[in-house]
Amino acid sequence: MTDPHQPATSPGTSEGGIERRAAIAEVLGKEIWPADRDQLIAKAQETADADGVLADLRRLPAGQQFGNVQEVAEALGIGTEQQRF
Repeated sequence: MTDPHQPATSPGTSEGGIERRAAIAEVLGKEIWPADRDQLIAKAQETADADGVLADLRRLPAGQQFGNVQEVAEALGIGTEQQRF
């Protein structure tokens, strides 16, 4: 049984990782996928206050297509849910 006083995070994630992934998702939106690093960076540059997200996106490998935020997070080494339910 989990402790109801602790934050609920799925196995394989951390609270910081969830926040980073949420920030990336918020900046990029839903319409851009699939996209490569350059397309993601260009989209993020349209948003004010995206410096942290831009720094992450610039670390992505060139020439690779990403289908969603989960794939971006995995490429950045941000923890992702291993099992949802």
